[in-house]
Amino acid sequence: MTIDDRVREVPPGAARPSYPGPPPWAVPGLLRKLWGDRLSLLSDAADEYGDVVRFAMGPKTIYFFNHPDHAKHVLSDNSANYHKGLGLAEARHRFLGDGLLTSEGDTWRRQRRIISPAFRRERIAGFAGVVTGAGTQLTRRLADRTGDVVDLAEEMTALTMDVLGRTLFDEDLSPLRFLGPAFEDAQQQAMFEMVTLGALPLWLPLPRHLRFRAARRRIDNAVRALVRSRANGTGSDLISRLLQAGGQPTELRDQVVTMLLAGHETTASTLSWAWYLLSRHPEAAERLHAEAVEVLGDRVPGHADLANLPYTGMVIQETMRLYPPVWALPRRAVAADEIGGYPVPTGAEVMISPYTLHRHAGFWTDPDEFRPERFAAGAPPVAHRYAYVPFGAGPRVCVGSHLGLLEATLITAMVARRFRFEYAGSADPVPEAMLSLRIRGGLPLRVLPA
Repeated sequence: MTIDDRVREVPPGAARPSYPGPPPWAVPGLLRKLWGDRLSLLSDAADEYGDVVRFAMGPKTIYFFNHPDHAKHVLSDNSANYHKGLGLAEARHRFLGDGLLTSEGDTWRRQRRIISPAFRRERIAGFAGVVTGAGTQLTRRLADRTGDVVDLAEEMTALTMDVLGRTLFDEDLSPLRFLGPAFEDAQQQAMFEMVTLGALPLWLPLPRHLRFRAARRRIDNAVRALVRSRANGTGSDLISRLLQAGGQPTELRDQVVTMLLAGHETTASTLSWAWYLLSRHPEAAERLHAEAVEVLGDRVPGHADLANLPYTGMVIQETMRLYPPVWALPRRAVAADEIGGYPVPTGAEVMISPYTLHRHAGFWTDPDEFRPERFAAGAPPVAHRYAYVPFGAGPRVCVGSHLGLLEATLITAMVARRFRFEYAGSADPVPEAMLSLRIRGGLPLRVLPA
């Protein structure tokens, strides 16, 4: 099958085609992959069936569209018809609530209007000192562990939680690191309900339910305490802004939980994958180190240095191409539609995946190879604007993208100036596709001087 065959749309007036996709007898295997290996489920389907795939799994049907034109239609051109769907719907119902990530319509527009000022470019420029302060603490910890094997994924999670607390909440969030297992249990429950295509009542005393209910209590208690600390609502941090806008307790809870989860986990994921890729590509690590030494010398970087660290930015962009922090953008059709000539019924679960778009052979040369030079100034531009969507696209594009890039770029330069890493795992790390694309089981790297 040629690429032209894969993306050809149906001419107007022509008979609508039947969806390509796995046969009914494949359902048990599909469900196992949906639980344990969601990335290969989508990648294998795209390889076998092309850019349009229908997964019919009992009472649930998923429509997978894997061409940039399809992504443009769903995320931008007709975005009002596509609300947040599979996986996020379960997370919304069970523990995220109506935060910015999951809310819709007027509620979402109001929240975006309140929250967006916290992420304006001029405000983010002032966050550079917070980021480099956390980076300085990180480099001190790594210096003390030179020669040792360190879980860099754990370190990146601690760092990004610190930055999140000081930039958005004006608070030291290190006491909340104990919530990591609670968020893990909550995400596992949402994924379980997605895979089992339904939810059993939480009052059933199943071990999974007991873990989840305990996790939700821990999260809610910690968030309520954080909100109470801002009860006067006179500051400029995110909670104070919500209070000043008349936010009710439930809304405050939902927004804080959303930001605690999405606000640090995505950047931690990007940084973790970057260190792994650099450990496997020493020539890229050496070039990164040389740039950091030349530009920074012995000083700490600032916001103005972003423009002087082009290769560092290229490394981050290529990392997000191979391992986008948000691997899937699930949507649910509000009304019947048509994508590429294929009918989309009302209520259909539609899946757009940055992970598979970023590895689409029709738009990327050697798509599985780590090549930061793809993003060099003067390199051929990305073949299609929607072939690269690490932060999503359209009205629901990630509100924190500029802060995430600032943090990832400055931290990468600071660490690469002093250290290099050797991978110490017994097997290649396994991506874990939860709400973000994490490394399953941590990232063991040996810390060495650069």
